[in-house]
This record gives sequence, structure tokens and C-alpha cells, in this order.
Amino acid sequence: MHSPPMDAHIRELIGLAVTEDIGQGTGPGGDPTTELSIDPHWHASAYLVPREDGVLAGSFLIPEILGHYSKELIYKPLMSDGQKVSAGCRVGAISGPVQRMLSAERVVLNFFSRLSGIATLTRAYVDCAARHSTIPGTPAICDTRKTTPGFRVLEKYAVRCGGGVNHRMALFDGVMLKDNHLVALARRFPTPMPLADVVRHLRQALPPNMPMWLEIDSLEQLADAIIGGPDFILLDNMSPKEVRRAVQERDRLSANRQPRLEASGGINLENLPDYARTGVDRISVGAITHSAPILDIGLDVDDGKP
Repeated sequence: MHSPPMDAHIRELIGLAVTEDIGQGTGPGGDPTTELSIDPHWHASAYLVPREDGVLAGSFLIPEILGHYSKELIYKPLMSDGQKVSAGCRVGAISGPVQRMLSAERVVLNFFSRLSGIATLTRAYVDCAARHSTIPGTPAICDTRKTTPGFRVLEKYAVRCGGGVNHRMALFDGVMLKDNHLVALARRFPTPMPLADVVRHLRQALPPNMPMWLEIDSLEQLADAIIGGPDFILLDNMSPKEVRRAVQERDRLSANRQPRLEASGGINLENLPDYARTGVDRISVGAITHSAPILDIGLDVDDGKP
């Protein structure tokens, strides 16, 4: 699993999290609990251990986090991002001064548990869709822009670790025409234009490799939307029955299953099987980022006792 580059933005997030926990300008010593209770000369190993089954994401951040507390802290991954893990197994080891290790514990776990929770929930959706799909390889489970501010790159990486597919990263790398955009566009033309003509007109102004989504909320718009030729048609808040009809109509009008059809709105693990059986190409689910519970992961220090 290719992790995002450790760029200035991610380093800034980590720095903010560290400062939030140990205070501004205090250095690693901003933890009076460990200062008072842990021998500064005690060096040992500790293990990251999930308390429940799940999927890992975010382990690549751990060395960068530990470096804020001590250059002597060493992280060794025992399992990789994207791997399914069982409760009680050791997924990583940290060695070095225990005082600094325990100061770093919460920040490490906050990142690791949060991203692993997203990967775990995404995998649940991916596995459920695969079990009920009528066409191998579909539907893909996609994320949305409903992410924690500042954490989008990391949360979308976690979605990939769970087997999901990233939607556009942000506003800048794709065009998505939704209901409000279509209302606004109607004011730009002196005479009303069919939806297909609007899409074609805008397409001509786009860079050649920029994808376009067109959102529709009724099947009456579908044929015109297909003629317009967007890359994806977003079927907003449609029932499984309506989505199935949209797939059938698209396949009747297009021999190569283009444009791709994407169902969105109100889809959860309970109704996902019904949507997966429709033959739709993609299903976007905001919940895999905005509502994922953490994966409970603990840090267990090895005190050397049998």
C-alpha cells in the first residue's frame, strides 16, 4: 500500500497534535506524570495491540510522531497497512526510553486508531458489496469530501487501505455539477439549453484529463445526461429499484457501460446489499470517513517479567 508522502502538511498536523498534548515550548518534558513516575533510564519495548479485529492504516506516521519525543525511540512494523488483523495480535513494536514512549502514546494511538477505524469500516462496505454483487469487480466503494478538516489526505489513504476507491480529492481535481450548479448555469444562457448541451458546452472548457460528474435526481434526466457524455452520472438519493432501472437504461443506450453510474445518498450497511445487486458501477458513502469509529488499539509495555 503506497502511503502519502511525508510532506510539510502531514508534518504540520503531527506537530500540532504533539503541541496540543505536551504544551507549547515545553519540549518532551511537558508530561509531569511520566516525569514523576518513570525512571528516565528505563529502556524497554512496547507493542501496539488491537483490542478488536480490523484493518490497519497509518503506521507509516509512527516514526515521525516518535521523533518529536526522542530520537532514541525506534518503531518496527510487524504488520502492514491494509492488512486485516485480529484482536490481541502484535502489529508493531516501539523500543527506547519508556518515559518518552509513554508521552508519545496518545498521539500515536490517536492517528493510528482513527485511520485504522476508517480502513476497517471501508473494508466492511467493500466486503458486503462484493458478497452481493451481480457483476464481478463492481460496485466500487468510494469516499467523498466529507472528511475531517486537514486530514483529508490521510483519511482518503485509509479508505484505500480498506479496499475503497478515492473520489476526487478536492474541488480542484474534478468537476461535479450538482443541483445548485445546474440552477445557476440556467442563468448564464440567454435561452434554456437541454441538459446534454449544457454538459457538452462545459466539457469543451475543461482540461482533457479532468473528470466530470453530473448529478441527477430523477430517471427522467438520465437519457439527456448520458447523451451529454460526463464521465460519471451521480444517482442522488435514488432507491435500489430506480438505480437498477438506470443501469438497464444506460446499458440499452451505451454498449460500453459509459458513462459510469454512481449511487449516493442514504446508503448504509443495511441497505447496501440491495444497491450492490443493481449492477451500478460505484457507490459513494460519506459515512466511511465522517462516521467511522476508531479501531481500539493499545500500547502494552513489556516489563521483562515472565
